[in-house]
Amino acid sequence: MPSALESPEAGEEDILRYEEMKDNAVSPMDLSELLKEGTKELHDRAENTQFVKDFLKGRIKKELFKLATVALYFTYSALEEEMDRNKENPVFAPLYFPVELHRREALAKDLKYFYGEDWKEKIQCSEATQQYVDRIHHVGQHEPELLVAHAYTRYMGDLSGGQVLKKVAQRALKLPSTEEGIQFYVFDNISNAQQFKQLYRARMNALDLDKNTKERIIEEANKAFRFNMQVFDELDKIGRSLAEEAQDGGVPVHDGKGDIRKCPYYADKLGTASPGCPFHAAVGLARQPLVQLVLAACMAVAAGAAAWYIL
Repeated sequence: MPSALESPEAGEEDILRYEEMKDNAVSPMDLSELLKEGTKELHDRAENTQFVKDFLKGRIKKELFKLATVALYFTYSALEEEMDRNKENPVFAPLYFPVELHRREALAKDLKYFYGEDWKEKIQCSEATQQYVDRIHHVGQHEPELLVAHAYTRYMGDLSGGQVLKKVAQRALKLPSTEEGIQFYVFDNISNAQQFKQLYRARMNALDLDKNTKERIIEEANKAFRFNMQVFDELDKIGRSLAEEAQDGGVPVHDGKGDIRKCPYYADKLGTASPGCPFHAAVGLARQPLVQLVLAACMAVAAGAAAWYIL
């Protein structure tokens, strides 16, 4: 089995380098190949959700990106808690790479950057994310062999397409070049992503699993993709409600300037306007049928007067 080698260079003791690994020995019955083929349809569908397509085009609002980061934080917290629980279980232990892969702490840094020191008090788990989290906990506690499916769909994706999303987010949201806000996508302890993925797949293929267990893992991986799609759909719906937000991820605007929360019109739409707000009261009054009738009569009189004046 290919092994991970520590770099001998001074100051890089924590960075792992990996021997070159060939794919020539890969069999169609290997778990990595079965997962690749068995999840292809849902993988493609997940990549073609509206949220992902907009993200890839750079159409990602900062507020939505923050919420996506929150969803990832709860997901990885659950996943890594269950991975820690099963780190010595032979059905999962070979895939336990906490130093190289774990994302919870990186996501905590991102949330601190976006929400401030008290970020934990400002975030909450969404409905779609909670369903994903609940499933991960169930698997970790009752069917640990299926953790392979969740680890595969998350980490292999992070090391592949996730690196594209990192660049898109940094450019679209004008994030610092020092990578604040996108630590989730930064794997400091993996020196070569391609070689690490080969190592990971080799470890998966070496797991002692019967045919039935492999089929269950593939089924679970498809469930993981469905959970991700549900989170994407949830974010997409939220994104449509943030249509007035500045595209560069800045403060929401109205009439070209200002905070959307201070605009009576949008506050009224969101149901957050103060009852004592004059604008809110005027809008409410104008919606009354009798008032609308009086206004229409006044407008007719005004129009008649204007016509008389012009003639």
